[in-house]
Amino acid sequence: MFYPIRAIRCLADIEAIEQTPLDALIQPQSTHALFEASARSHGAGVALTFLKTADDDADIERYTYAQLLGKINQTANALHSLGLGRQDTVGIMLPGCPEYHFALWGGEAAAIVQPINPLLTVEKISSLLNATGAKVLVAWADRDDASIWGKVAQLATGIEHVLYVSHTGTVPDATGIRASVQSFSELIARQPADRLLSGRKIQPSDVAAYFHTGGTTGSPKLAAQTHGAQVYTAWASVQMQGLTPSDRTINGYPLFHVAGVLPGSLACFSAGAEVIIPTKELFRNKDVIANFWRLADRHTPTIMSAVPTVLSALSDIDLGGADISSIRYFRTGAAPLSQETARRFKERTGFHVHESLGMTEMTGISTITPPGVHASVGHVGFRTPHARIRIGKMDANGNLTPDEAVAGETGMVLFKSPNLFAGYLGQIERKRYFTDDGWLISGDLGSLTPDGLLKLQGRSKDLIIRSGHNIDPQVIEQALERHPAVKACAAVGAPDRYAGEVPVAFVTLKEGQTADAESLRDFAARHVDEPPARPKYVEILPALPTTNVGKVFKPELRGMAMKRYLEKELATIMQRNQQPASCWPQVRFDDAQGFILRDPQRCLSDTDLQTLAKQTQFTGANIHVEA
Repeated sequence: MFYPIRAIRCLADIEAIEQTPLDALIQPQSTHALFEASARSHGAGVALTFLKTADDDADIERYTYAQLLGKINQTANALHSLGLGRQDTVGIMLPGCPEYHFALWGGEAAAIVQPINPLLTVEKISSLLNATGAKVLVAWADRDDASIWGKVAQLATGIEHVLYVSHTGTVPDATGIRASVQSFSELIARQPADRLLSGRKIQPSDVAAYFHTGGTTGSPKLAAQTHGAQVYTAWASVQMQGLTPSDRTINGYPLFHVAGVLPGSLACFSAGAEVIIPTKELFRNKDVIANFWRLADRHTPTIMSAVPTVLSALSDIDLGGADISSIRYFRTGAAPLSQETARRFKERTGFHVHESLGMTEMTGISTITPPGVHASVGHVGFRTPHARIRIGKMDANGNLTPDEAVAGETGMVLFKSPNLFAGYLGQIERKRYFTDDGWLISGDLGSLTPDGLLKLQGRSKDLIIRSGHNIDPQVIEQALERHPAVKACAAVGAPDRYAGEVPVAFVTLKEGQTADAESLRDFAARHVDEPPARPKYVEILPALPTTNVGKVFKPELRGMAMKRYLEKELATIMQRNQQPASCWPQVRFDDAQGFILRDPQRCLSDTDLQTLAKQTQFTGANIHVEA
């Protein structure tokens, strides 16, 4: 089990921990060894709690550390009995439930796990499972909003065994499924819980999991994470957050996402803390959000983490007299936090939101703002012990140079860390995401403060982040470019007060072809696999803006999306004030100055400007008014 070595409040505390070699600080070689250590030290302690409904008096299912290790061993032994070894893959398509953890950690003890987003299309799920050659799939058999079992029946894969999970006693229809179909719970119940029958000696370099990610370099990929990297992420999270057996968290992140699996779960398990699953739907359950403060009153979490969109939703929920004083630390990540969301959340709850940065390519965590460090919005924390951050200078064309930026100077954020991933599955050149001397190219622009905090300045990569979902714009572009009337397409993120940003697309049409924006949006909705990646709108342009070398210039398109956003907000105000259209200010957007309003007739009052400023604050852009 891991324990905090010392409270971390500054970089000097991290450097003090680094006086001891990492090998002496981390003994477990694998995630299975972590669970064994926690069960030895804290066997009777509660490891996992499952809330069956969002009611504060809901039925509860609990597992101690000894019981959880037993379920993990049984799952690993069941997979071993099906012939899986260290290089084989088991896919997981489950909602939030205890069985997800049995399959995750038991799967890693026997083979390699592949958590799958069940909201993906059948075609995408098939391609992901085929990419890893998965032999076993653990899947949900009860009714759910993702229609998991219906998708399982349509998969075109080499899956040999489907293990179904049901909380209602359902025996699912196996029509059309070529693989053998068995009950997960019945299969593992026949296995011993006290040991691994395989006798496997897991090495830190063994691959533990494949996670689907938008990546740092383009189209969605499968990132390979090792046992050693996952163990380090757990240890570093314990150190940076001061986790102990007295802690508990309500983890509403999906378990196909690294945030839910590693910093959200494994870190707590490695410290003997309690992880609470808030219903099968997690934070997607509107009742969980509506009743969250009463749930917190009853279950007394001490640490919490949620994406900014969840924080925004919670800011709208009155505490209703709930006692939430048990919470000592609230953290966010996975998407940029706006000043407005941070302000509203603190106003509602009294909690400062501590930001962090995590990447699938860094096994879930890159930097963390520790408890008690109240950094301003945009500062995402310190590096973790025995890791390194470097800010690489960029040249005039936006290319990374070998030179290092000084404190306060913006450049490309680079990392070296024990939790760097093992690479993408397949034939993707390493030089596309690592420098020649081994630094991970994050794709983020940022700077380091003199005291070592990382401040993000934006993204050099074109990845769109919608409520924590990483969206590769190429997915949208390739889909729309299959339309017979579309000549070219470019997708960017447009501002959205709830999601931070949403994908939008700009297209040009082939000569002699016609199409309207709405039909193109419908086409994209049918051909883009992931619902969050489907563009909010499509705009048809005579030509896409390009650089002098003919490359699409996306900053101009993002500016157009920003302009459109403000025009919509402005129209609402003007219509409410019953101002004639001839009086409405003209809008433009400039990267350096922000929003620029030309208002020669002075139709905007000071109150109107204050409203607009509030509605655009999350974008980080200022508003300037010209007469």
